[in-house]
Amino acid sequence: MRATVWHGKRDVRVEHVPDPQIKKPTDAVIKITSSGLCGSDLHLYEVLTPFMTPGDILGHEPMGIVEETGSEVPDLSPGDRVVIPFQIACGSCRMCGDGLQTQCETTQVREHGSGAALFGYTKLYGSVPGAQAEYLRVPQAQYGPIKVPHGPADDRFVYLSDVLPTAWQAVQYAGVTKGSSVAVLGLGPIGAMSCRIARHLGAEQVIGIDHVPERLARARRDGATVFDLDAFDAEDGLIEAVKDITGGRGPDAVIDAVGTEAHGSPAGKLAQQAAGLMPSRWAEKLMSRAGVDRLSALHLAISLARRGGTISISGVYGGMTDPMPMLVMFDKQLTFRMGQANVRRWADDIIPLLTDDDPLGVDDFATHRMPLEKAPEAYEMFQKKADGAIKVLFTP
Repeated sequence: MRATVWHGKRDVRVEHVPDPQIKKPTDAVIKITSSGLCGSDLHLYEVLTPFMTPGDILGHEPMGIVEETGSEVPDLSPGDRVVIPFQIACGSCRMCGDGLQTQCETTQVREHGSGAALFGYTKLYGSVPGAQAEYLRVPQAQYGPIKVPHGPADDRFVYLSDVLPTAWQAVQYAGVTKGSSVAVLGLGPIGAMSCRIARHLGAEQVIGIDHVPERLARARRDGATVFDLDAFDAEDGLIEAVKDITGGRGPDAVIDAVGTEAHGSPAGKLAQQAAGLMPSRWAEKLMSRAGVDRLSALHLAISLARRGGTISISGVYGGMTDPMPMLVMFDKQLTFRMGQANVRRWADDIIPLLTDDDPLGVDDFATHRMPLEKAPEAYEMFQKKADGAIKVLFTP
């Protein structure tokens, strides 16, 4: 089959690789019909390369048709249409029972002290072959796959794999309620969908912050009040502008949908680039023990949030020695919630919204639909934020 394969920093290729096979009775194999390109994939393209191995298959946002199932997958049959959550979870352990599927005790990658295995996402999370491919082996298929009806286009359901539950969890962790205010840092796929979900759940004021014109325009059309980072000479000006429209306090909650590759943070960027120039074994040890992130987005979130407010982090961070402004965090009495989205925990809340009325605007959420063969061009375009790219879907 064809698949998107990692070969090095900014080097992904579409190659022929062996077809996946059933290995365990709880496996399934699906024929992929759509697969997303995620902002998290860009971390593998640029920053987290020390944890990658040439030949790794990328991608973690698929849906498709069941081709084959193992003997212990009673609720799936060939021909079923399914969405595959990006994490691999068993559904029966204590963590899954608590709705923390990203901490599944059956698939935890204990060798690296990590949570549940993820599709297409570094040795830290199991080096499981990913979903930007023609076919996918799905472990723990007795629980993970989400069956969806035949009929509507893939766009209606494919975001259940990651974008929708990640944004939904970000908003829930932010404590957004009717009448509250929330600022969203970063208006890529997760940030844009977080704005839509926050408005759907009754937030009185949704503030979107970015520096990419197309992203700002889209959030404005969705009803957010937007601020362009590049319109301010210094961060203090942005902070004051946001305070001015939130009663002088700042928003009740801030969602950091940016993560480790934040705009700015030159020192953090230099440290990440230096690690990328080292031999892979050295770089891996450095990143796992003394890695740093580019923290400008998180520091801005801390400055923006009102006293007693909440910060919800959905952007991926990977540093182990990140400096944090503990004095400010403690003095402002901030609450922090963060982590990879627990897809199955939120799926039942989201599915009723995937109707013909399309209240979350999933049908036209993708800005680009590209054949799998164009994956190298898509990664470059998305990383450079070129051609208005906000969300890319691949068709194998």
